[in-house]
Amino acid sequence: MVDMLVRLYALPEGAPLRRAQEEQGVIVRSCRPYEMHAVQEWIGRTFSTRWVSEFTVAMAHQPAGCIIATRDREVVGFACFDATARGFIGPMGVDPGLRLGGVGKALLVTALEQMKALGYAYAIIGGTGPQEFYARTVGATVIEGSDPGVYADILPEPC
Repeated sequence: MVDMLVRLYALPEGAPLRRAQEEQGVIVRSCRPYEMHAVQEWIGRTFSTRWVSEFTVAMAHQPAGCIIATRDREVVGFACFDATARGFIGPMGVDPGLRLGGVGKALLVTALEQMKALGYAYAIIGGTGPQEFYARTVGATVIEGSDPGVYADILPEPC
């Protein structure tokens, strides 16, 4: 899986995306430190223990490097940054039942806005899955020669 580059100075507006989600009952906001345990549990159950590790690192930063989406006070999505490496965005995931509804787009753009506010001009999406989504949503482009990048020699997940 290749890495992709995002120009943070050319992002779409995040506020309208967040408002559209609020109209659907989804709140997109920064994760708070005292919510870590709940988000860790959701990520581990929904995705993987590797992503729990990356989320934990992102939450150790000040300010915390994770945006979450909630509905009815339950986690339905997340997007981390500065976890695997500085300047990287990810991991990121949305509840399978809410995909294609704009939650992922709102999470992605909001996290990238946070990175821009911290002084980054570019962000790297590491080991991308849905390349078309990232290209369409934020104009991400493939970084040639980036597979496997920083994700080489990964230890297996525990049983």
